[in-house]
This record gives sequence, structure tokens and C-alpha cells, in this order.
Amino acid sequence: MERSYQVEVGSLEASLLQMINDHNHASVELRENTEKAKKEAIGKAMHVSDLLVNAVNGGVQEVFINEKRIEMEIRALAATIMRFSKQTDQWLTASHAINNAVKEIGDFENWMKTMELDCKSISAAICNILRA
Repeated sequence: MERSYQVEVGSLEASLLQMINDHNHASVELRENTEKAKKEAIGKAMHVSDLLVNAVNGGVQEVFINEKRIEMEIRALAATIMRFSKQTDQWLTASHAINNAVKEIGDFENWMKTMELDCKSISAAICNILRA
């Protein structure tokens, strides 16, 4: 015996079925809204993340460029220091040579004075011998 249940409009079963259908429909709608909100939140979070990464990378890139400039300046200064060091060594060598030359001139002048005195002594001795 088959019984077919027919739900009469306005009956308790009809009301329960309607409530279940409404609940299922609300659950589906809530799930869809939640999924949509989740996707929007993920998209916005990714956008914020990209903005933050770009901001940080911009600073890092600027620091990297400045570091390269500083390294180039250091190399240029090192080359200039080496050039000045070589030039200073050349100047020291030249000044030592000049000092030695001046010393030799002074030594020659002293030798000449000594020779002059010796010659005067010899000349005076010869004059004294001739007078005697």
C-alpha cells in the first residue's frame, strides 16, 4: 500500500518544509556572500601586500644605487690617494736630492775656505822664508 503524501497548503508539514527551504536558501546565499567577501579580502590583501613590497623595494633599490655610487667614489678616492702618494714620494726624493746637493755645496765651500787658508799659510811661510 502506497501512500502518497500530499502536503496541504497551510498545514504544519508545509510550514516546516517551507522553513527548511528558506533555511537552505539562506545558507546557500550566506555561503555565497561569505565566499565573495573572502575573495574580495584576499584580493585586497594581495593588493596591500604588493604596495608594501613595492614601497620596501623602492627603498632597497635606492639604497642599492647609493651603495654603488659610494663604491665608485671609494675607488676614485683610492686611485687619487695612490696618485698623490706616488707624487709625494717623488717630491720627497727630489727634496732629499736638493738637500744633498746643498750639503755638497756647503762641503765644497768649506773645502774651498780650508784650501784658501792653507794657501795663505803657505804664501805667508814663503814670504817669511824670502825675507829671512
